[in-house]
Amino acid sequence: MLICDDRRLEMVAETETVRVLDVQYRCGVVGKGNSNNHTTDLYDSDVKVEFEVDVNSPNDASNVPVESDILQFTPCIRSGSFADIGPRRFMEDEHIRIDNLSSYLGSAVRCPSPSAFYGVFDGHGGPDAAAYIKKNAMRFFFEDADFSQTSESNDVSLDEVEDSFRRAFLLADVALADDCSVSSSSGTTALTALILGRQLLVANAGDCRAVLCRRGEAIDMSQDHRPIYPSERRRVMDLGGYIDDGYLNGVLSVSRALGDWDMKLPRGSSSPLIAEPEFQQTVLTEDDEFLIIGCDGIWDVMTSQDAVTIVRRGLRRHDNPEQCARELVMEALRKNTFDNLTVIVICFSPLDHRESSPTPKQQKVRCVSLSEEALCSLKKLLDNNGNDVVNILS
Repeated sequence: MLICDDRRLEMVAETETVRVLDVQYRCGVVGKGNSNNHTTDLYDSDVKVEFEVDVNSPNDASNVPVESDILQFTPCIRSGSFADIGPRRFMEDEHIRIDNLSSYLGSAVRCPSPSAFYGVFDGHGGPDAAAYIKKNAMRFFFEDADFSQTSESNDVSLDEVEDSFRRAFLLADVALADDCSVSSSSGTTALTALILGRQLLVANAGDCRAVLCRRGEAIDMSQDHRPIYPSERRRVMDLGGYIDDGYLNGVLSVSRALGDWDMKLPRGSSSPLIAEPEFQQTVLTEDDEFLIIGCDGIWDVMTSQDAVTIVRRGLRRHDNPEQCARELVMEALRKNTFDNLTVIVICFSPLDHRESSPTPKQQKVRCVSLSEEALCSLKKLLDNNGNDVVNILS
């Protein structure tokens, strides 16, 4: 298709958009009766138009080098959170949201850029344990546990970081037993997400959940630890525990948690309730849009894919992760959840960048500037040959 006005000629192609200014061109007409004459009369009744365009603009898409998306992608981290007491009498959830971990920790700990840290702690048996973990989390995870430090993302060994975070979970668990201000019947689940460069590491003990959105598809980055699930059931039974109506030893609905020392004493004994986290890790690419971290009050009433769909729709509408977190909580309340609610939404793309789902490529336009003389000649040609087939070669 050819579109012509007083300022520019637009030739529509199917695969690329290039806007070219100040180009060199040669415009001629090939007459059917004189194939050797490329400057025959523009008013010949049986013609085709030929363009030769020397495109030197750096904006030409054909000049852009093709490189690996994975190697080039760097997440641009921004997040939002929302929490609500829900139908409960007391709020027992806590959370941490740090989008710039390197800046937060200062010179004490070296981290690659970008780096971020998030945590959701869903308390039970009172708010003491969750509040204590939130207050001391940075010390547990980045000081006492000998966090593996490096300023280069390529040098980060997530295996070493896993070992460090495993120690942190266990140190925090023991600290709850030693602190007399925390009730021995108080405990908390814990889920953390650590981003170091392009690497994402999720650690979980309990039934909070982390879900990654990869081109619209929900990818679970954690496994719920409930005694009714086969792998946890086997472990509980092997350690002498029992399950009554879905509850560990008839008391607790989770099989992993920090605290709850009234179920773990005496210290050093084998308990079916453990604080050992499980880990999942991945390398982020441009296909990864955002991560949702939520307590079980969310997942009791919706699937991981439901949550991803709600957040993705919200980001396309207003591109605000905090508002998305609120919308997710409101949807859980609408579905009659019976628990406290906490959600963190972490985006990996800059503000106002909306990643579209896979769709056929849209038609794009190549624009070429022409001189007044060439444009006038082309107009006359079109006016006098409106019924002829005009071929545009670009």
